[in-house]
Amino acid sequence: MGYAHSECVSIEVTFTVRTLGDLSVVKLYGVWSGSPTPTKRVEIALKLKGIPYEFILVDLRNKSELLLQYNPVHRKVPVIIHNGKPIAESLIILEYIDEHWKNAPKLLPDDPYERAN
Repeated sequence: MGYAHSECVSIEVTFTVRTLGDLSVVKLYGVWSGSPTPTKRVEIALKLKGIPYEFILVDLRNKSELLLQYNPVHRKVPVIIHNGKPIAESLIILEYIDEHWKNAPKLLPDDPYERAN
């Protein structure tokens, strides 16, 4: 028995993305350490601002191609990737986080002299 006509079925799929300002995918490439490190500084900032992130552990003796691609000059961690764009160096990352996600608490002073000291 054959069919004289075919039916077209459409399915609507909805994705819900939790947003906080312009929150999208944030990945943190770093090293794990219990002591204060530049990676830990960035982790604390992300947590204070309430920004969800994915942590990617980097083996400093065997650096991945992605780390070398995202930070080709210094080849160091931490590096965050936000919307596919890499930001390196912990203090620069903190400034980026503070300026991009303006929700409280403020991480750095507004005064440039105070921020530098």
